[in-house]
Amino acid sequence: MPLATTFSRGESGIDAPEVIIEVHLSNGLPALNIVGLAETAVKESKDRVRGALLNSHFEFPMRRITINLAPADLPKEGGRFDLPIALGILAASGQIPIEPLTRYELYGELALSGELRPVRGILPAALRARASGRTLVVPKENVKEAALVKGLEVLGVEHLLEICAHCTGNASLTPHQLQHPRPPVTFVEDLAEIRGQHLAKRALEVAAAGGHSLLMSGPPGTGKTMLAKRLPGILPPMTEQEAQETAAIHSISDSGFKMENWGQRPFRAPHHTASAAALVGGGSQPRPGEISLAHNGVLFLDELPEFDRRVLEVLREPIESGQITISRAARQAEFPARFQLIAAMNPCPCGYLGHSSGRCRCTPDQIRRYRGKLSGPLLDRIDMHIEVPPLPLSQLNRETPEKSETSARVRRRIEAARQRQIERSGVANARLGNREVEKVCALQPTDRHVLEQAIERLGLSARAYHRILKVARTIADLDGAEQIGTAHLSEAINYRRLDRQTPGI
Repeated sequence: MPLATTFSRGESGIDAPEVIIEVHLSNGLPALNIVGLAETAVKESKDRVRGALLNSHFEFPMRRITINLAPADLPKEGGRFDLPIALGILAASGQIPIEPLTRYELYGELALSGELRPVRGILPAALRARASGRTLVVPKENVKEAALVKGLEVLGVEHLLEICAHCTGNASLTPHQLQHPRPPVTFVEDLAEIRGQHLAKRALEVAAAGGHSLLMSGPPGTGKTMLAKRLPGILPPMTEQEAQETAAIHSISDSGFKMENWGQRPFRAPHHTASAAALVGGGSQPRPGEISLAHNGVLFLDELPEFDRRVLEVLREPIESGQITISRAARQAEFPARFQLIAAMNPCPCGYLGHSSGRCRCTPDQIRRYRGKLSGPLLDRIDMHIEVPPLPLSQLNRETPEKSETSARVRRRIEAARQRQIERSGVANARLGNREVEKVCALQPTDRHVLEQAIERLGLSARAYHRILKVARTIADLDGAEQIGTAHLSEAINYRRLDRQTPGI
């Protein structure tokens, strides 16, 4: 039969839509044409496939070969379609049987020798292949990544001849079984290494327990970056679904997914010279940016006012929605971006405003311009604002790591608080909707009056009002309290330090 069909999947953001490869042989001058909105790397597959078939001692049909990649309006890119195209040609020319190919989804770039090279984006394809009920056939180097999806049969192949022998029944490939998919999560950096800064450590604990965003302001050398780097060590462990979501995003990125990172919350810290496209994603073929690569993890922005203001403004919508949509003239891609924002900044351009040494010589206009780089709407979306003051030399010399609380001990409290939130609402407190806030963050009449006075005095928005309630609910969860108390609310209000300051002064 001069017509054969194989199955694979393309890329569309975090999704992997099905691609049907139809191979037809007809009479006419020998030629090979690929249709179906294929980009350059896909069109070049005809030369790789020809070389691989000939070097594997198969016959390359001297006929007119038409390869259709359906659906025709879905862009196809990369070398992942080499293997299904090669097997389609062999099946259409009668060199291997057609029927077994209907049970597989095929991926892999072919070397001219017939060996298979790894491709990007296997994990999203594996998730969709499980729903289709087909067996996944991937290059040997991709097999561990594909096998992370439970309930899916995965075959790892090193050479074109192996899958051909499997289809003809001359040899059999054994499905891969993944052993110990989640490596032990270890953290080298510990909270106990930070001297003093007890209030900042407490704020970090509250932020970790409820998934809240945090902005730290203070002079250079006070430990802001050290605190941020220790946040992943106190966050609750990832669920199986969170681990798969995060791994799928990294799988389609240019850097790819690394097995040793499975189950570990990402920590992304882009430099302040990063562009808007680097932060949110982009390109002619949209790729995830830093906010998506930090999905279910931490996005740390050091020297926040040094970022271009237009770059910072693109964070406003993802902070609220937890996703980013990248639109281009020809296509649109949507990536998840539910990250925990941790930012650090100096109080003024020189960094020493309010320092006991009196070193600051910044004028009010310079301070106003420096802080003016952060818009009100962006600051309004950050749950907690704290000051990290300089540490006295006497305390720096007196306190030792042995006397400080370790990350492991803090993490146990955070896990217990997060578990209360999941059992109550199904999500962390930072992700509560307005309706859920009114239900689970109810205040006593006296406490509500206190909050209303604070909102009026500080001139806060309705968004800030709800964020204070969420933080107060998290503090109550850390204390194991059923209701928000006055102490919990007062502490939450105290975490809006920048709202207490006159802008630009």
